[in-house]
Amino acid sequence: MKVFLEKFIGGVKGDTPGKLKGHDPVKRQVTALYSLLAELYGSDKLVLKAGKLDALKFMRSDILEERVLALQRLVFEDPTYDKLPEPEVIPAILEEIEEEIADNIARRTVEDQLEKKISEKLQQRHEEYVKEIKMQVLKENTGPENASTLKKLALLEKMEQKRLSKSALEFLRPATFEEIIGQERAVKALLARLASPYPQHILLYGPPGVGKTTAARLALEEAKKAKGTPFTKDSPFIEVNGATLRWDPREVTNPLLGSVHDPIYQGARRDLAETGVPEPKLGLVSEAHGGVLFIDEIGEMDYILQNKLLKVLEDKRVYYESSYYDPHEPNIPQYIKKIFEKGAPADFILIGATTRDQEEINPAIRSRCAEVFFEPLTPVAIQEIIKQAAVKLDVELEPQVPGIISDYTIEGRKSVSILADAYALACYSSKTGKSCRITVEDVLEVVQVSRLSPYVNCKVSSQREVGKIFALGVVGFLGSVLEIEAVAFPARNQGQGNIRFNDTAGSMAKDSVFNAASVIRKLTGEDLANYDVHINVVGGGRIDGPSAGVAIFLSILSAIQGRPIPQDVAVTGEISIQGKVRAVGGICEKIYGARQAGIKAILLPGENQKDVPPELKGIQVIPVSTVEEIIRYVFPPAGVEDLVS
Repeated sequence: MKVFLEKFIGGVKGDTPGKLKGHDPVKRQVTALYSLLAELYGSDKLVLKAGKLDALKFMRSDILEERVLALQRLVFEDPTYDKLPEPEVIPAILEEIEEEIADNIARRTVEDQLEKKISEKLQQRHEEYVKEIKMQVLKENTGPENASTLKKLALLEKMEQKRLSKSALEFLRPATFEEIIGQERAVKALLARLASPYPQHILLYGPPGVGKTTAARLALEEAKKAKGTPFTKDSPFIEVNGATLRWDPREVTNPLLGSVHDPIYQGARRDLAETGVPEPKLGLVSEAHGGVLFIDEIGEMDYILQNKLLKVLEDKRVYYESSYYDPHEPNIPQYIKKIFEKGAPADFILIGATTRDQEEINPAIRSRCAEVFFEPLTPVAIQEIIKQAAVKLDVELEPQVPGIISDYTIEGRKSVSILADAYALACYSSKTGKSCRITVEDVLEVVQVSRLSPYVNCKVSSQREVGKIFALGVVGFLGSVLEIEAVAFPARNQGQGNIRFNDTAGSMAKDSVFNAASVIRKLTGEDLANYDVHINVVGGGRIDGPSAGVAIFLSILSAIQGRPIPQDVAVTGEISIQGKVRAVGGICEKIYGARQAGIKAILLPGENQKDVPPELKGIQVIPVSTVEEIIRYVFPPAGVEDLVS
């Protein structure tokens, strides 16, 4: 084959009939072009290509025009070239052929470069693939552990072996319903609503530290044991503080209801992110499925989140959305598809605890829940809690210790905290690390260091005083005793007296003064315009409602007539200008506050008698309907005859 090619491209020796005279440069150019084609395609491929294009006989020819025709067929790959070129156009044809060959060479060069790069990339990918396979094999053989991770695991296990003792509050926390002191009615109501074939959502109201959380946790354990309830031994108790729950408008995270981790921005699981599949993250409502979701301080929870929780309570499911979810995507796992299409189960019982008033809780949540009120703790209950905690601590108390602690707090948790501090102080003082006795001095030192002040500053007595009486008020869930006092002097100018009342008192309380003036004039004929009367709420307390009306009436009447009032009696009730005593709110709390202060008897509206707690001990409750009845109880009988006359 090589000899054959050399015959065609090696030039023509001697003159032939068709040889062009004087065209040696053209012949050399043609010969050079054949040599270039041989280098470009290779000798074998060039002969094969000439055979296909029917150019072999022209390549063999000694006639320049035929050899140029063969070049045209080879370069342009067109066998239809059959006309021999004229001698005068051959240079132009050769120039055109050269340009085409140059284009082919340039294209071939670019293709070679691309093939080289492609080959390099393929080699690189192959090496990376082999490396990845090796790492996968190593991972399967050795797992995710290495020297560094194993060292950290060992350190963590060593840390686990070191434990401090439990905190005092955790150790002394009630473990049974019998240890929850002073909440018998509330515990009974809670159990009745939870340990039922049809348990209800529940809201627990009450001051802090009275056992709401502990009672809820114990109630579920009792409900699991009761027959006919839907709870099982595996029913969860999920606890969260509502003050920590906030609604994220971007829906990036929602620990209560759950959220969706999108594959791009939020980083779904790697195998899901690589295929563009969003990953749902279930929330606490789904964790509580089949059990109890306890939200402490539910009144502090974000209002929008409360409304979203309502939807879950209605549907008993949580629904998720994502712009990345495509139901037709074949790579979506079945569990994710089911969550997006049918929602996640969230059938639970909600128990919410709050220290706020009823009016401050979302009305829609209240309408779906039974409401249970935990009572403020009395001094007797606090003392019982202290004695119970002392038994757990295995420590002896001086007899006065429970009483002193009960003077400084009305919270069970706080009372235990004071006792624990006194215990720690006693242990430190003994220099043995242990103590068998807590003294009054230990408690008083804790009180002084903690800057505690007595909860009840108002102490009653069996004496009588003119112009002074105790009224009852409510702040939150706690009742309190208000000292109201009045003095009266004859006006300097007849009929030009004035009445002065605390500027901090509410407008309704000030109206009660004018109501009292009208009733006094109606009963006695005395016109307060003839007196300068000053009425004061000791401590500058604000009275928001009309419930101090009766107390204001009695203090003014006592002041202008000089009749003493017993100082172990408290009154509450709205007074009308007809002398009627109208119903007021917060009776349970007011009775509690009166007992705290040592009040022996309470005069309250007859319409409120149904609100008095049953089996009330330690205080007398006297229902009244008119001011005449009140006067008979407050003043001596002889005074009644003089007054009415």
